[in-house]
Amino acid sequence: MDIKALIRDIPDFPQPGIIFRDITTLLRDPQGLKYTLDLLSEQCAPLRPDYIVGMESRGFIFATPLAYQLNAGFVPVRKPGKLPAAAYSQEYALEYGTDRLELHKDAIPAGSRVLITDDVIATGGTAAATAKLIQQTGGELVGFAFLSELTFLKGRQALPDVPVISLIEY
Repeated sequence: MDIKALIRDIPDFPQPGIIFRDITTLLRDPQGLKYTLDLLSEQCAPLRPDYIVGMESRGFIFATPLAYQLNAGFVPVRKPGKLPAAAYSQEYALEYGTDRLELHKDAIPAGSRVLITDDVIATGGTAAATAKLIQQTGGELVGFAFLSELTFLKGRQALPDVPVISLIEY
């Protein structure tokens, strides 16, 4: 199945010159969504994660069913102020300014195998910040899994040296 064919291109969004890859068209297609999740699960299974970490908010879409399929726990990484218990916090750079992600301090037992999942890797800032949060918990980062990768932004270079899985590339 051609996953790219199920993703809609929106030109000049969110600003002129940008082509936004809209995954809502993939998500609404039952066969396309099943194929995508099955393929992601198949490629991630050899990493044997104990936990799948998904970043707010589109990372949740793929991380939760992937955790189910791999018999792993799901752990959310959220924007500041969204988690109710004590949390680690990690700042990361944006194109203009900075942002911050948080992870419950008790979310991942030390030594647990952790796979970070998101819908896209662009510059790698969000994924790299999440990897630093995993490190603070004492978890073992075993890899990253993405639906798509914007290769021209070279986001892999910002990530630790672990396997990086992306189903499609732009």
